[in-house]
Amino acid sequence: MKAIQEKLDTYIDDHANEAITFLQQLIRQPSIQGNEKGVQTIVIEKLKQLQLEVDVWDPKIEELSQHPYFVASRDSYEGSPNVVGVHRGAGKGKSIILNGHIDVVPEGDVTKWNQTPFSGHIENNKMYGRGTTDMKGGNVSLLLAMEAIIGCGIKLKGDVIFQSVIEEESGGIGTLATLTRGYKADAAIIPEPTNMKLFIKQQGSMWFRVTVEGLAAHGGTRYEGVSAIDKAWKVYDVIMKLEEKRNATINDPLYKHISIPLPINIGKIQGGSWPSSVPDLVTMEGRIGVGPNEDMNEVKKQLTLSLKALNAQDEWLKEHPARLEFFGAQWVPNFVEQGHPFVAAMTQSYKSVYNKDITIEASPWGTDGGLLGKVGNIPTLVIGPGETKVAHYPNEFIDLNEMIKASKVFANTILVWCEPA
Repeated sequence: MKAIQEKLDTYIDDHANEAITFLQQLIRQPSIQGNEKGVQTIVIEKLKQLQLEVDVWDPKIEELSQHPYFVASRDSYEGSPNVVGVHRGAGKGKSIILNGHIDVVPEGDVTKWNQTPFSGHIENNKMYGRGTTDMKGGNVSLLLAMEAIIGCGIKLKGDVIFQSVIEEESGGIGTLATLTRGYKADAAIIPEPTNMKLFIKQQGSMWFRVTVEGLAAHGGTRYEGVSAIDKAWKVYDVIMKLEEKRNATINDPLYKHISIPLPINIGKIQGGSWPSSVPDLVTMEGRIGVGPNEDMNEVKKQLTLSLKALNAQDEWLKEHPARLEFFGAQWVPNFVEQGHPFVAAMTQSYKSVYNKDITIEASPWGTDGGLLGKVGNIPTLVIGPGETKVAHYPNEFIDLNEMIKASKVFANTILVWCEPA
């Protein structure tokens, strides 16, 4: 086995420059949601070059809308294809899914970028551009790993299934569509940017909205009205107390480096219409974290009951209750037991490349791993090159050396898991 691993490592080193050029091509396609077709065309061509069985389709809302984990950010996904490539094994071996999302968040304020956001500019062995670290760099690591196995003529017992999916940034309809289409495996890797730490637990999350009513009045006689902003502060305080209460129950060593394991974030507040008027309506939108072992409906219930208690205590809110609704995106939580054989395969492969033990932690954010785990019953590990701290930020980048080293870890993991035929 060691000789085969060395052969794979050599192939990856010899083809590193080609992989970097390929990443640059992907970055130069601004694949924000609704604009994925161009970049997927490049992925399709790559999969055909590797002689994989290629499946391309636009997810259909009418086929997915009744699924309990369905969430949609738009009315149609026409022109936003999912892409899957399958490398068939000889049989009688364990299969693996290599899942990476191709959608990226918008570039934001372009004046804060040193280069244009989709340039793929390389400097000091770092490539800059939206999507480099989240997560096209990880996708390229996966593809280079597959290419090395195929290019070295290594036959595997198990199937290797590469998935380039849409819509992860809005809750995962692309990955859900692969599952309903029948793609399953014995394990999965998602190369989100973890700085090559291994996340065996993944937080989930849900978006919510609270609507608070007030009573309008002239600002000069504001005592004749009821400020929706004043009542919204009470709502905010209750939500923060719930966050504190929920996190007080966390005693998991995998969260020891995370100050708030299960955050509740209020990300948007709108209210009022005129400086001299008492505001009669405020809406607050936020995200509530869900623990790896928690039930999403139970977490919904906790937030619902907290606001219900506030409504019962406040004389105004008793008659005009703050209204809670869950909407938009959600990410399903997930975990893999630390003693699982797939964890052993990944840790062994990491050590063979890095010559040190891997760091195992819990993810502070959600991924498509929850869907693979909960819907597909697929043990899913999250590990990839790049760092979360630069994802979604101006001047996003990836260290190209780490991208290549990650590919070696993935290639060795595929080899150990799927077994040479």
